[in-house]
Amino acid sequence: MFYAPMGGGMSPRINNRSMKPLEKIFNRVAPHFEPGGRLHRWFPLFEATDSFLFGSGARAATAPHVRDAMDLKRIMVSVIVALLPCVIMAIWNTGYQANTALQAMGLSCPAGWRGSLLAATGCDPASLTANLYHGALYFVPVYLVSIVAGGFWECVFNIVRGHEMSEAFLVTSLLFALILPPTIPLWQVALGISFGVIFAKEAFGGVGLNFMNPALAARAFVFFAYPAQMSGDQIWTAVDGLSSATALTTLASAVPGHAVASLNFPWWQAFIGTIPGSMGETSTLACLIGAAALLVTGIASWRVMAGMLGGGLACSLLFLTIGSASNPMFSVPPHWHLVLGGFAFGLVFMATDPVTAPHTTTGRWIYGFVIGVLAILIRVANPGFPEGVMLAILLGNVFAPLFDYLVEQANIKRRMLRHG
Repeated sequence: MFYAPMGGGMSPRINNRSMKPLEKIFNRVAPHFEPGGRLHRWFPLFEATDSFLFGSGARAATAPHVRDAMDLKRIMVSVIVALLPCVIMAIWNTGYQANTALQAMGLSCPAGWRGSLLAATGCDPASLTANLYHGALYFVPVYLVSIVAGGFWECVFNIVRGHEMSEAFLVTSLLFALILPPTIPLWQVALGISFGVIFAKEAFGGVGLNFMNPALAARAFVFFAYPAQMSGDQIWTAVDGLSSATALTTLASAVPGHAVASLNFPWWQAFIGTIPGSMGETSTLACLIGAAALLVTGIASWRVMAGMLGGGLACSLLFLTIGSASNPMFSVPPHWHLVLGGFAFGLVFMATDPVTAPHTTTGRWIYGFVIGVLAILIRVANPGFPEGVMLAILLGNVFAPLFDYLVEQANIKRRMLRHG
């Protein structure tokens, strides 16, 4: 509700009789948070609260400027909207997997505080309400810890630097929650997001200056620091003591040449996402709905998506053609690779991060293709690490500036030859 002229400083809202009482209070105390005011160090928190309650009234007062309604706030909100299908599926599938397991074990409700809260609705896997409620008891705490712990560090760095709060962290915290197993300890969630925000984002200057996706960096930290809570067969279904392997783990331990036959569900079930896995990554269908939203709004690069899809298909088809007498992952068809693990989620929401992806058109094609190849290469050639999407995207982030540099140099040389 404030606008900042290009020369610096803040101008208050224009008082009018239609202004609401809360708005008048913010307008009255605003000067205390301006440069020189006694509370100026707390401007980032004031601005974030003001922007959240009333929206942003920022205006460019001098040329040059771009007249476009799509600002950072709208971009981040659009990404959150695109993530909603994955969020809904994460909550429902987490509850569905847990309720199905409880039913198979002959238990009516789980132990502990969740069991007390579920006494009213029960744990029937056929009930939409029971699945959503049970799943929410796992997903919501993870997300709240992610946003509170990470938001704390965002506030600290912004207050020290005098920067405004950015909506980008709302996306980071949600992405991080979606790529975690439901059983992860909450203190590890706080530690992981803290690492991602501090060392993969704020250490490089904050929003727009990070070279690596903070949510993926946070997950990588938790994965390598606490592998027992991020891998194995007992973390994917939210029932104590239950062993339930992911599809990729099952494939990696199958009989060579008959990997897909070892799965106890059809392809369409994996496509919909009613299988164990990280909470928001299992549903390719939900990811495709989000992809459509990002492409229609022009936020995500279709070249990165197409490049990663092409790289993944090409690499998996090559392994299928070569075959192996000892590695069952060689026999997994390309269309199965696309619906298992985090391939679809990484393709739609992680690889397309505009900050960490290349900015040249050709660079985006190369970047996406390399990530797709690396994801399948790690997944197939290293049975001890059956999911390679996370590492593939992080490696792609590291090499993204190099891809842009090579493309730019090639363009320069071509033009120099053209013009003699």
